[in-house]
Amino acid sequence: MLKLGEQCIILEMKSKSKNEALEELSTTVHSQCTVVDPTVLLDVLREREQVGSTGVGNGVAIPHAKVPGLDQLLLCFGRSVKGISFDAIDNRPVHLFVQILSPMGMADEYLRTLARISRLFKIESNRKFLLQARTKQEILDFFNAPEI
Repeated sequence: MLKLGEQCIILEMKSKSKNEALEELSTTVHSQCTVVDPTVLLDVLREREQVGSTGVGNGVAIPHAKVPGLDQLLLCFGRSVKGISFDAIDNRPVHLFVQILSPMGMADEYLRTLARISRLFKIESNRKFLLQARTKQEILDFFNAPEI
């Protein structure tokens, strides 16, 4: 089961660029965990993006990073109906974002979470559902459902 909190869901992102999207996601997740400065979150995400874009294609990006000082795994979901240019591998705009932030010493859970998110977003019907979901509760139920 993935742990996504209601306060970490953005039904319609305001961002228009990759940098703005990373900032909006970081600010939102900071509302759930104030232990780590949002500037630090943004810095580690930008560093990760320099290694290679986390825009995985099919309108999906999974920005992720290990964050010093974090004590729990944090997820943040964002949606942009218009789409955001994110340097995705297929050069298409990104509509669905899942940000994964992990403590430094949680490699196994971090990798399992990243793999599960990747599997979920490979399925076209899942992407369509998340694009059409009207409420945060629908999105929460999707992410927090037990893995089959």
